[in-house]
Amino acid sequence: MEVAALFALTLLLGALVILVALAVGRRKEEIREEIQQAAAEFAAEGSAVKGAASKKPKQEKQRSRKEKASQHTFSHRLLASSLKAHSANVTCLDFSSNGKYLASCADDRTVRIWSTKDFLDREHKCLRANVELDHATLVRFSPDSRAFITWLANGDTIRIFKMIKKEDGTMTFKAAPEDFPQKHKATILNIGIAETGKFIMSASTDTSIHIWDLKGEVLASINTNQITNSYAAVSPCGRFVASCGFTPDVKVWEVCFGKGGEFKEVARAFDLKGHSAGVHAFAFSNDSHRMVTVSKDGTWKLWNTDVEYKKQQDPYLLKTVPCASSEGSRVALSPDGRVVAISDGSNVAMYNAASGQLEEEMHGVHSEDINDLRFDINGRFLVCSGDKAIRVFHNAPGYRAAIRDMQDMLKKAQNEAMKQRLQQQIKEAQSTLDTVLAAPTE
Repeated sequence: MEVAALFALTLLLGALVILVALAVGRRKEEIREEIQQAAAEFAAEGSAVKGAASKKPKQEKQRSRKEKASQHTFSHRLLASSLKAHSANVTCLDFSSNGKYLASCADDRTVRIWSTKDFLDREHKCLRANVELDHATLVRFSPDSRAFITWLANGDTIRIFKMIKKEDGTMTFKAAPEDFPQKHKATILNIGIAETGKFIMSASTDTSIHIWDLKGEVLASINTNQITNSYAAVSPCGRFVASCGFTPDVKVWEVCFGKGGEFKEVARAFDLKGHSAGVHAFAFSNDSHRMVTVSKDGTWKLWNTDVEYKKQQDPYLLKTVPCASSEGSRVALSPDGRVVAISDGSNVAMYNAASGQLEEEMHGVHSEDINDLRFDINGRFLVCSGDKAIRVFHNAPGYRAAIRDMQDMLKKAQNEAMKQRLQQQIKEAQSTLDTVLAAPTE
């Protein structure tokens, strides 16, 4: 009897333990569900509040994630790399005169400094300079490659940044204490620094160009009389400033200094006349002996500008070639003058400068219109911007043109040592070209 009672009691206790365990487990599950529900409600409320503040509801957020996942993709056999560090559209590019760096500025309030030796690597590291309380729309390196100037979008002025190497070997950037005074009344087009280091140029969409000293004093102002300016730039040699616009010509001025380095005057040098409509843009070769122009008339023209303009000698027109162009088209001339590159919307075309032959076409390079296009100082790469990415292309037409020129020289060479040297150079150039064309695209 006692054994039976004890057994019954044990069963009862066991059942109670099981019931308690089940109850506790159920309660834990209920608590967990309550917590999850409360968290979901809190997140929903937070999203609603955030959405009200930023006008970006949850559905739009999800949509933007999908859009981000399907970013603009581009591939081409000449694409060497795509530089992707900016979080907003890149607006301007510039190579340093020592060939080591590429500067880019964007709407994300930063200027990035890239190493050109990393262009062919898988990883592309860059240094970041923040533009405080503003963002830069234009950037240009100083001649010594130790500083750069920017045009401030909101400040409507120039700000100088110094590149300072720290003790640990890393680079830091320091903005000058004061920005340049505001002088332009219209939207800025371009800025530049003379390779001589003697002056800075700024040009706007009206007809004004200002020539500054490095301290921010205006040395001279130019009225281009072109109704509106579409482009302006400083020549690579640092002597000239040129502009184009609504009228079908390009005007070139010499910025003159005395023997002691003092500013003298801005004197008209020469004009490029021959287009039948307004000129979108122009570019110089590295020695300023060649210029290329692209116009609304649907052509690009190559000019010999190595003339004695002080004796009233006019530039020679070397070539006129039909091309696709549009408002905002940019043109680049390789440093050696062998290759012409022209943008039309988001497309790029590369021509042999001597023959005018179209050699390469890249369609849909960016998701938006190309806003900058330039060759590196060695003529190995062509870079362009138009969205968040910077596209870097191999200059295959440049290698082909160099090979053809050396083959012509080889036919005329009479010295055996010269022949052997040319044969070796042709072999090396052909090997480089074969490697470029065989390389897989990104």
